[in-house]
Amino acid sequence: MREKLLETEKKASAKLDKIQDQQLLEQFRVSYLGKKGILTTIMKGFGKLDPAERPAIGKLANEIKQRLTDQYQNALEKMKAGGPGEAISFDVTLPGRQPGYGHLHPVTQTIREVCHIFEKMGFRVVKGPNVELDYYNFEALNIPKNHPARDMQDTFYISENVVLRTHTSPMQVRVMESQKPPVSVIAPGKVYRRDSDVSHTPMFHQVEGLLVDRNVTFGQLKGTLTAFVQEMFGKGTALRFRPSFFPFTEPSAEVDIACVICGGKGCRTCGQTGWIEILGSGMVDPEVYGFVDYDPEVYSGFAFGMGMERIAMLKYGIDDIQLFFKNDMRFLRQF
Repeated sequence: MREKLLETEKKASAKLDKIQDQQLLEQFRVSYLGKKGILTTIMKGFGKLDPAERPAIGKLANEIKQRLTDQYQNALEKMKAGGPGEAISFDVTLPGRQPGYGHLHPVTQTIREVCHIFEKMGFRVVKGPNVELDYYNFEALNIPKNHPARDMQDTFYISENVVLRTHTSPMQVRVMESQKPPVSVIAPGKVYRRDSDVSHTPMFHQVEGLLVDRNVTFGQLKGTLTAFVQEMFGKGTALRFRPSFFPFTEPSAEVDIACVICGGKGCRTCGQTGWIEILGSGMVDPEVYGFVDYDPEVYSGFAFGMGMERIAMLKYGIDDIQLFFKNDMRFLRQF
């Protein structure tokens, strides 16, 4: 009986190694390890053995059954995990599934397009830290501590003098500190403010622009932004400048464009006015030059800043800013 048990184990183990289908694996279990299986049939002759042999034969039979059971369980787990044998458990003639291809987020696409337009005008792209010193984010931009203008840019403080930047304007100061005029840069990046509703998010993207040289005029600012608007939204897109206030520009102006939804006729998107605000701008305040050691009697310049989500919403006709951050593939696949 010992030889018969060992020979059965050898054949069963070899057979089990070749099985690559769960159905055949179940048939093996029933044939060898079931209540009416081969091992059980062999052990029916146990009572005919000499009493002295029975303990050793019984122990051997239990060990063989345990080894085959362990081997069976290992094979089953591999198949469930997609191991050998899983490949033939489905129809190999079915057509394959084409993998999906990713692409740039619509906001990223918009940032790149905006940067490309200004690069063609001669602006250089610069980037800076998201965690910024209070000095660069506020003070060097003519917004001293306790100034009411800080209320417009309520932000997240890391410590008393370290903040998550509220705009990319700090790069204007950093660039002017590092070089003498002429300066012509744009600064794209993430910014942070304590806003969250259908038209605001705590994190959003901006592109700031700065040009400083001798004899720079407001007319050049208007010409630059007109060229940008018509390149971004189409030839003939009208724009207007409205007086406004920014601590680091004087004079300052909000820039509106004719509503791209209704063509300036008036609709719900533009509040029936026919105009939509897209950015802020102005001539660099001479006070800012004092922080970077520029002579305001010699140099002048202009600055502007725009939110990329706002530009993307207008360009693509999107009515909810939160769609940019919900990771809904049905929305993202459209771009």
